Amino acid sequence: MAESTFTFRVDDELRSAFAEVAANQERTTAQLLRVLMKDAVHRDRELREHDRWFRGEIEHALSEADEPATPRLAHGSVRSSWQQQRATIDEQATGRPA
Repeated sequence: MAESTFTFRVDDELRSAFAEVAANQERTTAQLLRVLMKDAVHRDRELREHDRWFRGEIEHALSEADEPATPRLAHGSVRSSWQQQRATIDEQATGRPA
């Protein structure tokens, strides 16, 4: 694997504090910078993959909702079902009928 040098400016106070953090982790500043860079790249990839998956789920749901064969539920029946479920949970939690 080819390696490159990464050079940038940072104020002395931040550099000293970062060197102390690295020393506390028994690493050099270069080692800690590599770890932080790898973590940033990994997090960014995960976020982009999740975003891609989520957008796909939304597109699928919207497409499915537009299908004429998709069964529809009336708001009142959904609300009634939810209220019954909530009453059951409240009864279980308190030990007395809602």
